[in-house]
Amino acid sequence: MRPTRNTKSVLMVSDMNAIIDTEAPITLRSCIQKVATGPEYSKDLSFDEARAAMRSILSGGDPVQAAVFFIGLRMKRETEAENKGILQGIIDTMIRVEAPVDELVDVADPYDGFVHGLPASPFLPAVLAACGIPAISHGLETVGPKFGVTHRKVLRCAGINVDLTPTEAALRLGIPEIGWAYVDQRQFCAPLHDLVGLRQRIVKRQVLTTVETLVHPVCGRIKTHLLTGYVHKAYPPVYAALGRFAGFDSALIVRGVEGGVTPSLQQPGKVFYYHAKGAEQFLEIAPETLGIRQGSRAVPIPKTGIDGDAIPDTDTLAQHAAEAGLAALKGQQGPTYDSLVYTAALTLNHLQRHASLQAAADAVRGVLNSGAALAHFQAGS
Repeated sequence: MRPTRNTKSVLMVSDMNAIIDTEAPITLRSCIQKVATGPEYSKDLSFDEARAAMRSILSGGDPVQAAVFFIGLRMKRETEAENKGILQGIIDTMIRVEAPVDELVDVADPYDGFVHGLPASPFLPAVLAACGIPAISHGLETVGPKFGVTHRKVLRCAGINVDLTPTEAALRLGIPEIGWAYVDQRQFCAPLHDLVGLRQRIVKRQVLTTVETLVHPVCGRIKTHLLTGYVHKAYPPVYAALGRFAGFDSALIVRGVEGGVTPSLQQPGKVFYYHAKGAEQFLEIAPETLGIRQGSRAVPIPKTGIDGDAIPDTDTLAQHAAEAGLAALKGQQGPTYDSLVYTAALTLNHLQRHASLQAAADAVRGVLNSGAALAHFQAGS
């Protein structure tokens, strides 16, 4: 199905040459001289310096200098101002589209994917749409440091068009029978996507891994809500600050498996959140309170080989994840089903759509068992 309705498209920068300073290469060089001079002499960058350096890199700057810049930042440890500057540099060069809906949820899973379990989250936007909440996810095919199973891989295996333009994706959110979409980084920020090869050669995590999930290529007319995950306890305030800076009206930041949006199915956890761009708060959660009792933290990976301990390649795992996700959308209970119930219920509860978390979970089970979530998913193919 191809949407035919009109929508408002906002091109953040129509002409790259108009925003790149003529001295951008010198700016990048001076930034490198600040951040890459060792543990004793490295200096922090201002917001404007980090923004200018990122814009220079995205304009096609020297890849060697770009790599040194990212490594220098990582070794020094990025500051809040540097994170925001890098994020703004990306926003300056991307396409952002306003969807014909008042509000939506942005499902921001790690772009480098999952390697220790099968992700259920690629199916979450369709489940939220069936619950009356337009939702979008975004990502790319593969990137380091994990090179894991991504939303793009899983959705493609499930028969979804993963190459929509931001405008096409936004239109789908406004169609009640669909209400969800996926948009790829190559479509909304090609210059950033062009750095995938360089990131692979850098090997280690860079600041891009932290900030690229916060760009929200599609926004609501009135409100846009962030749903993202973390592993290390230092990150909730980082993501909250970046979320407010990026314009998210509210955020739900889940301590999820592999930094994703799905909490552990086996043990208690925490979520941090804010509303109306206010201060973050936290909530303790436990899967048992929603009747979820699983023997593993995430959806287990099928094992292959004679001894039963070989792990398939990511394309095969993506196919397994797609099959498990489609089965869950048909009401088949199991860890993928429970993952969708848990994460969607937390989201609905955060948005105050139900009187309690249990009521939200009941509503999610209702759209899964009735086939409503599957209908929304298939309408978006």
